Amino acid sequence: MEKILPNCWSEHGELKTVMVCSPSSLDIPDQRTADYVGWEKPVNQEKAKEDHERMKRAMEDKGVTVVDYSHFLTEDKAELNHQLINRVFVRDLACVYGNTVIPGDAGITMRAPEYVHSHELFQAWFDEKTFSITDNNRLKALENGDVFILNKDAVFINTGMRTSIESIEEIQQEIFQAGFSEIGIIDLPRTGETLHLDMNCNVAGSDLLIAKSYMRLFPVQIITGKGGRYVMMEEFIQRHGFDILWTDAVNHTVADINFLNLDPETLLVSTKANKKILKDHPRLRGKNLLEVDVNELEKGGGGIRCMTLPFERI
Repeated sequence: MEKILPNCWSEHGELKTVMVCSPSSLDIPDQRTADYVGWEKPVNQEKAKEDHERMKRAMEDKGVTVVDYSHFLTEDKAELNHQLINRVFVRDLACVYGNTVIPGDAGITMRAPEYVHSHELFQAWFDEKTFSITDNNRLKALENGDVFILNKDAVFINTGMRTSIESIEEIQQEIFQAGFSEIGIIDLPRTGETLHLDMNCNVAGSDLLIAKSYMRLFPVQIITGKGGRYVMMEEFIQRHGFDILWTDAVNHTVADINFLNLDPETLLVSTKANKKILKDHPRLRGKNLLEVDVNELEKGGGGIRCMTLPFERI
């Protein structure tokens, strides 16, 4: 594999390298099983693998290098890893803060092996300055579907069902050392629909954030190297150069908001996404919406952003 030089200072720059993981080999055969494991619906993994290949091809056709970490596992790790039903949701495993890769920590023990397997690979792929496998030793829970890199100054993090405030406090110095000056922390309700921040909002370009309208009622705790204070979410986001498109759709699905910026003009979106939401703002009308059918994958409760971990953006 060619050397990866992590570089992510936003959510909207041109995507050059992204990590994924192909779906598990184990089906979710019925709704009762899906309920037990926290998935929305039963899943046929052969269909899910077809969806995943379509998603990978869509990115590769745009010139993105796609790295499937499951291909690099040793035989003993691979034997377990292909049976992990949530392994496709790689976004949670780590986050690239500028040129630094900070590992996450599983919010539920069911997902813990994925973190161990991927982080051992990162230790081989990156030097110690870029990635330290011990950075999450003191964490209680940090799943990076709760993290957005807004710009070179600020990151936006949710403390909720899968990410603890104690873990954010533990990594805040690493975030500052990576080059960021401000961390905004929101505390969303702890429900299935608000499992991660990226199920409730998403960056749709250099100056626009799409968010569910209820979020405007929540304060954000701002942490800097000099202290902290509280402001409302809208003030925090707008101060960093983003307009906000508040959405009021009654029956939001994950597909509506959980998209991926491929470059400043192109969004990779699910065929199930409500396109009206993505055309409800003047800054979105010129966007190229590259649609891909990931319906079977989305039954696991996550979307395209959840299934992609950007390593390099320019």
